[in-house]
Amino acid sequence: MNEEILINFSPMETRVAVIENGMLQEVHLERNDHRGIVGNIYLGKVVRVLPGMQAAFIEIGLERAGFIHVADIEPQNGQPDSDDIARLLREGQSLLVQVLKDPIGTKGARLTTQISIPSRYLVYLPGSDHVGISQRIENEVEKQRLKHCLERYLAQPVQLQEGLGLEKSGLNHAEFTKEGIIVRTVAEGVSEHGLQQDVDFLRRLWRQISQTIVTGTAPQMIYQDLPLALRTLRDIAHPQIEKIRIDSKETYQKVSAFVNQLVPDMTAKLEHYPGGRPIFDLYNVEDEIQKALGCKVPLKSGGYIIIDQTEAMTTVDVNTGAYVGHRNLEETIFKTNLEAATAIGRQLRLRNLGGIIILDFIDMQDPEHQRQIARTLDSALAKDHVKTKVLPVSELGLIQMTRKRTRESLEQLLCEPCSSCEGTGTNKTPETICYEIFREILRAHRAYDTNTYLVLASQAVIDQLLDEEAHRLAELEQFIGKSISLRLEPMYVSEQYDVVLR
Repeated sequence: MNEEILINFSPMETRVAVIENGMLQEVHLERNDHRGIVGNIYLGKVVRVLPGMQAAFIEIGLERAGFIHVADIEPQNGQPDSDDIARLLREGQSLLVQVLKDPIGTKGARLTTQISIPSRYLVYLPGSDHVGISQRIENEVEKQRLKHCLERYLAQPVQLQEGLGLEKSGLNHAEFTKEGIIVRTVAEGVSEHGLQQDVDFLRRLWRQISQTIVTGTAPQMIYQDLPLALRTLRDIAHPQIEKIRIDSKETYQKVSAFVNQLVPDMTAKLEHYPGGRPIFDLYNVEDEIQKALGCKVPLKSGGYIIIDQTEAMTTVDVNTGAYVGHRNLEETIFKTNLEAATAIGRQLRLRNLGGIIILDFIDMQDPEHQRQIARTLDSALAKDHVKTKVLPVSELGLIQMTRKRTRESLEQLLCEPCSSCEGTGTNKTPETICYEIFREILRAHRAYDTNTYLVLASQAVIDQLLDEEAHRLAELEQFIGKSISLRLEPMYVSEQYDVVLR
């Protein structure tokens, strides 16, 4: 499979596109004024404990306080394991936390005290003694090799200066020197020297963070995750990537320095793109982004899928559309569902859809067809580096799944709710607005003594009142014994109107 990464830099934002076999699969966006905060570490202050919800709000210096659940709190300072938030936290307490999820909508950031710091091959877990291997590494011999390497490294204790005053974070000195490590998928086949370099780098970084905690005052950011261009090299790039093209000379130089230090095996794959044609135009990335903001996704067969994203969940509906097949209805449905399963895997990555997702495939009678659709969906999701979980087909013929949500979706990043429909996706018809105006006039007639009424409304509503509703407007004037005049307000949206007493 041919896979490339394109990095587009401008003074305002950085964008990353993952291309597989010439098709856009993922888009990552970071605007300089609105950088994501997932992975950032803060010295926070507990501002409210909610025993009824087994959660607490933590002030970390942002517009909205962060939220932490008892399940994300690691008992410290010899505390016994507890599911009672009131035993673990108290208001006014300083607490070292890390962001699990960016603020989304009206919700503050989701936090945890279980700190993890990723590098190229490893994830460092200060305060823990857990050693784990990525489940995507299937070779048992390789798993054992990696585990033995790590156990040997971890036998060498972390060196921190005694008496640092780390208790303000909720950890004592002994707990700060505990460390665990998880081996990432890209570490498969990496030499001992490469792993040792990562361990040394992470230990140095943790010592720096520890020193910052001592001098910090809650609420304060202690550690900020890497910018998008560098995170791409750390988290997304893998040995099978053929090219990483960057259209900014300055960004290319920064990435090169980062790669030489942390991922030297990727150096040969870096390429500065100086072309006059925008780098995202090479693979029609701009057009694909625009398509990804729509709800309808056409399939090559003539069928289509409809993606409806709401705050509670995302639903995906599969339709045959213009595709009528060549044999019978069951075969037509099967082929449409098969194509849709692959398309859904791509769209979830491209749109960065997370949370609960309901897939409504066209009903199939053949159990073997159902199994093949499930296998095709699993295969499409296997390419996704974000964790997913898929449940069996329900009694209603629906597939329920979840995809880990850490950042806003593409639509949430690039769009805002329509000021006219206020995010509902629909507008009331001009006829409905006319009847609302009639009721408003009747309400005013009963409450006030006035001579005439003036209706201010949009072009569509005025046209409706002068045409289809003209006879009802005349009947209303006769009923109340008052005249009603109309005035067009060009700046009014379709549902906006005013009834003025004169």
